[in-house]
Amino acid sequence: MKNSRITFIGCGNMGRSLIGGLIANGLSVNSITGTDINAEQRQTAASQFNIEVLEDNRQAIKDTDVVVLAVKPQSMQDTLLAMKAALAKEKPLLISIAAGIQLSHLGQWAGEELAIVRTMPNTPAIIQAGATALCANRHTSETQRDLAEAIMRSVGLAIWLDDETLMDAVTALSGSGPAYWFLIMEVMEKAATQLGLSQEHARILTLQTAFGAAKMALESNHDAQTLRKQVTSPGGTTEQALNVLMDGGIEELFADALKAAQKRSAELATSLGGK
Repeated sequence: MKNSRITFIGCGNMGRSLIGGLIANGLSVNSITGTDINAEQRQTAASQFNIEVLEDNRQAIKDTDVVVLAVKPQSMQDTLLAMKAALAKEKPLLISIAAGIQLSHLGQWAGEELAIVRTMPNTPAIIQAGATALCANRHTSETQRDLAEAIMRSVGLAIWLDDETLMDAVTALSGSGPAYWFLIMEVMEKAATQLGLSQEHARILTLQTAFGAAKMALESNHDAQTLRKQVTSPGGTTEQALNVLMDGGIEELFADALKAAQKRSAELATSLGGK
């Protein structure tokens, strides 16, 4: 990766998070170029990272090895069609971080012969704690797959999917998932204040508990069910609380929630497939 030239089409929050992650992992600022239609975003990226930032996408991808497509999904088609001739000449690896845009549509707009990797990162990538799923088209070599994975690992965990249709499930789980955890933390804080704790104490105890539980799970060889049982004493306080949650249908609620998100992801993918 350190010998690769990478161009970011789009320097918004997610684009800048990847740029920051790459630099933190040793990639030279001289190897990174950015573009954005918004002058303020260009200025922010240039001043934050001291990278070259251009306005012209076609100029920016000259002699580049990788093009990271970090534009809004609604802008992807027009962006790629305007670059299609330049992409055919340069033949870079394309990495899309736009939600809902399928490999087939990316290939149709950018060029069917190009190596393309579709990714689904989530918002914690902004603090280099993201979770990303990747899938590639048949033109992507092993070397290019390794390069795409290295780029996404610069902002967190990355996994490969063999079946692109599973991207909708990933969107439902990790793509939308941070909001689920924020909701859980929100309701726990509220419940704790109703028990008499101050807002400040309720918040800090909730956040540290969430962090600690996630860290334990990440560092353990046990699955979540086993960990839950290990911290649940028969007849104790934890068991009483969990009984209320299970009796209230928490499993069914989460199953229905993820199914709804998966369905909406598929609907959006269809609507974004062309104008």
